[in-house]
Amino acid sequence: MIRAIMTKRFFLRQPSVKATADDLGIARDLAETLEAHRAHCVGMAANMIGERKRIIAVLDGAGKVLVMLNPRIVEAEGPFEAEEGCLSLEGTRTARRFKRIVVAYEDERMRPHEDAFDGFVAQAIQHEVDHCNGVII
Repeated sequence: MIRAIMTKRFFLRQPSVKATADDLGIARDLAETLEAHRAHCVGMAANMIGERKRIIAVLDGAGKVLVMLNPRIVEAEGPFEAEEGCLSLEGTRTARRFKRIVVAYEDERMRPHEDAFDGFVAQAIQHEVDHCNGVII
């Protein structure tokens, strides 16, 4: 189900809680909502659809939606300053990002993964993990 986008900063600033198998419906809604906004959005976190769960969805390098539950950045290298926008906020802002990251997460079957990402996909993941932590740009 495509959900409305949350724009209330008070809500977005609250850290999200661990996702469980009971939250897979939220993950599906998040992926569908990202698909509906893919023309101007490359990633979303569950709090952007009003759910305080540690779930993100990003477009991978092939344009496919990648859903991550409980993502944690475990390695980062190559810091740089990026100019980013956010579907939940107006305008753009500067954020410190890393060119390459390694992320530990669970997939939609709750299986653990640890994968490396670089470039724009890495930047999108970092933005959405910030959302999970209650950090908004």
